[in-house]
Amino acid sequence: MSVLRGKKIILGISGGIAAYKTANLVRLFIKAGAHVQVIMTPASLDFITPLTLATLSKNPVYSTFFDEENGFKWNNHVDLGLWGDLMVIAPATANTLSKMANGTCDNLVLATYLSAKCPVYFAPAMDLDMYKHPSTLQTFSTLTQFGNVMIPAESGELASGLSGEGRMAEPENIVAFLEADLSKNLPLKGKKILITAGPTYEAIDPVRFIGNHSSGKMGYDLANEAANLGAEVVLVSGPTNLKVTNDSIEVIHVVSAKEMYDACMSQYEIMDVLIAAAAVADYKPKTSAKQKIKKSEEVFSLELEKTKDILATLGQLKTKQYLVGFALETENEIENAKLKIQKKNLDLIVLNSLQDAGAGFGGSTNKVTFIDSDFNIEPKELKLKEEVAKDILNKVIKHYHA
Repeated sequence: MSVLRGKKIILGISGGIAAYKTANLVRLFIKAGAHVQVIMTPASLDFITPLTLATLSKNPVYSTFFDEENGFKWNNHVDLGLWGDLMVIAPATANTLSKMANGTCDNLVLATYLSAKCPVYFAPAMDLDMYKHPSTLQTFSTLTQFGNVMIPAESGELASGLSGEGRMAEPENIVAFLEADLSKNLPLKGKKILITAGPTYEAIDPVRFIGNHSSGKMGYDLANEAANLGAEVVLVSGPTNLKVTNDSIEVIHVVSAKEMYDACMSQYEIMDVLIAAAAVADYKPKTSAKQKIKKSEEVFSLELEKTKDILATLGQLKTKQYLVGFALETENEIENAKLKIQKKNLDLIVLNSLQDAGAGFGGSTNKVTFIDSDFNIEPKELKLKEEVAKDILNKVIKHYHA
């Protein structure tokens, strides 16, 4: 899956013949799962229509500070600049690049560029003599010193009829350049992370089982976020209707605690991190009936036995791994969580209390407290589970980049 998935991209288009290629560039961004906002210089309107780009991006296209057709609506360049996760200026003509280097602000693209807080990439497009002119080379140097990233021009036939360097990189190559550049800076690139998610079901008979209310959402959010941060993720999932959104995640579907144990054991040795977010059954029926148990007796007894403690076992086997466990408690929360850290040899525990509104199973939010192996306690406010996943992975990042 592309690292551009979910990214908000501002595409600034300046007035060069290569602007016609931006229709395909927008299409490729959308195909990669990105959100695209197109901004055009007035000169670029002569080369490609806003209607084409608006249709492909599924967003209105802006080219002026005021939208006269809608009652002089102000197109706020500051809001646009803050919206983006990255800005791409393509084609970037010699004129636009010179203005960027010198702080000239005479159109909406330049105003947005000067307001942008995100990484900025530019793809030059001009004739070969312009591309090699000392002033252009100085502009490239100035812009890269500012922290902008240049997507090198390619060689080929130019609009002048000449052939040489200065041709804007092809849309496919721009996308590949962005993916490679973003990937190398991902904080978990090269790390292998094993995540467990969801409930386990322990069979009573072919129809009935012992289970719990875990939806698996916390584990799936962790897996998706970890993959987006560059990690190689293996997700061991109990029964759930959820799907991963990052295609790079390897998903191992299991049902019982024993199956989850076996799956984790098969992966654990090569892992750098284990995040045990699954709600694994503590007990299972000692025997499972081969046929459906008929309703006959007024009182029915079921003999249970302990399941294997996955996290405790992996804690004993820990060599290099960073172990994160979860604790769902109803009383003496902090003390019980501390005991689990020691018993299971954890580096971090994520404590949930059912006393807190919005925490626990089934919902979209969670309220957690972090406790590390030194018993440092860090309570967090109620958040969406996606945000809690980011907080947990920030702990992992801090461990490896301290």
